[in-house]
Amino acid sequence: MEKKINLIVKEDNKNLRVDVFINKNENQLSRTRVKNLILKKKLKLNNQIMTDPSKKIFTDDVIELSLPEPKKFSLKPYKYKLDIVYEDNDLIVINKPAGIVMHPGAGNYDNTIVNALMNLNDSSLSNIGDELRPGIVHRIDKNTSGLVVIAKNNFSHENLSSQFRQHSITRVYQLLIWGKIRPSKGKVETLIARSSRNRQMMEVSNVKGKKAITNYKTIEVFENNNTPTLSLLECKLETGRTHQIRVHMNFLGNSIVGDDKYKKKFKKIKNIDPVLEKYLTELKRQFLHAKSIGFIHPKKNKEMIFNSILPQELEIILKMLRNTSK
Repeated sequence: MEKKINLIVKEDNKNLRVDVFINKNENQLSRTRVKNLILKKKLKLNNQIMTDPSKKIFTDDVIELSLPEPKKFSLKPYKYKLDIVYEDNDLIVINKPAGIVMHPGAGNYDNTIVNALMNLNDSSLSNIGDELRPGIVHRIDKNTSGLVVIAKNNFSHENLSSQFRQHSITRVYQLLIWGKIRPSKGKVETLIARSSRNRQMMEVSNVKGKKAITNYKTIEVFENNNTPTLSLLECKLETGRTHQIRVHMNFLGNSIVGDDKYKKKFKKIKNIDPVLEKYLTELKRQFLHAKSIGFIHPKKNKEMIFNSILPQELEIILKMLRNTSK
């Protein structure tokens, strides 16, 4: 059964957009969700169906918004051991390994993080988004590892989504790149759009796309006659666009080690330790790890910060580089 929200416009809210007004009065509903409900003909303004989210409202207007019953999941549970860093009644923080995708999609509907979440004893997840993405507030790529927050109910989902939209979530990544960046720390600010040549890739654009901001700093540089020049970086995201760090590093001319999509050709190094060369060239993932995530807890209203260490397959490369750099 649909839930209905009824509102009457007071004098101090006249001339507001109708989606802004509803979001202001029902802050558990994100403006994006309100907009989508309006476009799906779920809004009545003075008893007339209204499909324009930007429609201005006036004093004493009567607004009725219908909230459909959330879709039920039809996903298969997947027996997969999740590395749960934190869990309470409202959210789960997991440390995702490389090699598994976040949610079902074309070609893989069963072996994903979402399917693994469905296998938990308490598989309560938010269900206001896409029915194939219950609980998913944000994503990291299949071949990236690290921390992800999952919403267990709709209030938490809306609240966390709002924090992501406001760019107030702390997200820090560690990565190993080919070469070194000059200056050694800085900010990359561009537009990122879908590539016109390959729809599975993103690219920096001068004229279209979404604003993307990455703050980077060099932690360590590995450089001698027996190794290629490599740099360990830390990136702090201000925005979270698809493939953002990978695209920005490629844009700077320093692609991430192991990145099979955004890679630059590198010269074969003479005298390199064959074991190190094997690890670098046969890495089945990009050397990119979501090291830290921080946010305000939706219910407790307190700041929470979580950190994780590099997975073993990445740490072993750093150890070898440090040994050969001595």
